Amino acid sequence: MKLALLLGAAALAALTTTSFAADYAAGAIKTMEIAGKEVLTDANGMTLYTFDKDTAGVSNCYEQCAVNWPPLFAADGAADEGEFTIVTRTDGTKMWAHEGKPLYLWIKDAAPGDTTGDGVGEVWHTAYE
Repeated sequence: MKLALLLGAAALAALTTTSFAADYAAGAIKTMEIAGKEVLTDANGMTLYTFDKDTAGVSNCYEQCAVNWPPLFAADGAADEGEFTIVTRTDGTKMWAHEGKPLYLWIKDAAPGDTTGDGVGEVWHTAYE
């Protein structure tokens, strides 16, 4: 039984690792093929989203919005990397952006590859590479 569990876990880890197409921003952002498209995800494979009410390099998602749509925070010392840039929020925290659009997670996505936030309120969209 233990061997079967170990083999299953190893197979799942191999599948998860190989499903990522690219690695950006020192591993904070990856791409994963979902429904035939290269979708941006966090390091754990959770789908990233953009918000129509943001402007280039400026997050407009705070308070309850940020509870439902957690920003993809950047680690201390993180630096811009090509089309992936750092946005400073009004509280001084730093988050990642893609082509100037701040990136967020969606609280209702339960597993890697979920895209349940796409189209919410007609202002949230899956972030694509």
